[in-house]
Amino acid sequence: MESKQAALAVWRAFATRDAATIRAVLTDDAEWRAPVRNATAVALGVTDHMIGAEAITRFILDDYPRLFSNGMQIEPISLTAEGDRVVFEQRQCATLSNGRAYALDYVFIFEMQGRRVRRIREYMDTKSGHDQVFGAAPPAAIV
Repeated sequence: MESKQAALAVWRAFATRDAATIRAVLTDDAEWRAPVRNATAVALGVTDHMIGAEAITRFILDDYPRLFSNGMQIEPISLTAEGDRVVFEQRQCATLSNGRAYALDYVFIFEMQGRRVRRIREYMDTKSGHDQVFGAAPPAAIV
């Protein structure tokens, strides 16, 4: 139960948009790995594998808002914890900075180290994400 509460605190910290609060819930060597060439990474021209609390904080505060400029609504689907591993299933909905509607189901696996997250693995339907971000247009970075 403690790992589940700690992982929920990570999501709350991300929502604060405060750098110190976000860094406090990440280990210094935290990693976040998403599918290679996922639409968010392609659109923003960023990596799909962030390493370190600073890189993850920078993504949340500087990069993410360029694509999801009006924020993101997160609808929980399920939450499961076993030992230091917590699995979130959720639907994320937003209006993209290009005006397109966005709604996609995600699974995040958090590996906790005490009250901080050490590793995040992110899974989603990459084809649907790409189609929602880019439509029929070829991928291009958002400036």
